[in-house]
Amino acid sequence: MNNLSIRKFLLFVLLFSLSVAVCEAQSFKRYPTRHPGRSLSRKSPGGRSKDVKIREPRSVEKAKNKQAAKEKQYKQDYSNSIKDNRKYFLEIQTPEVQARMKENRKNADATVKAKKKKNASGMKKAGKKYRR
Repeated sequence: MNNLSIRKFLLFVLLFSLSVAVCEAQSFKRYPTRHPGRSLSRKSPGGRSKDVKIREPRSVEKAKNKQAAKEKQYKQDYSNSIKDNRKYFLEIQTPEVQARMKENRKNADATVKAKKKKNASGMKKAGKKYRR
């Protein structure tokens, strides 16, 4: 009997000491931290925020401009070559075929224009509810 009560007492002391140790492990002094939003929302001393522009090296800017100019020139040359090819293929045809080709081009342009108009009217707010 005496042995049983000692066991209960030791068990009680053991559990109590462990629970106190857990409580002490979580209670540490926290220092107040700065709120990150406050420092971001404050105005700068001059009242204006500085816009910092990061410039690339001059050689990089030159290379980019040169590349853009080359691409622009390439697109112009490509469109000019397409126009020239169309004109050439139209010139080598007989007059009847030329008339038929011009009429086909007019019809194609008209259908493209009608499709664009239909698409544009369907994209407006009133047309959206009728689309499926």
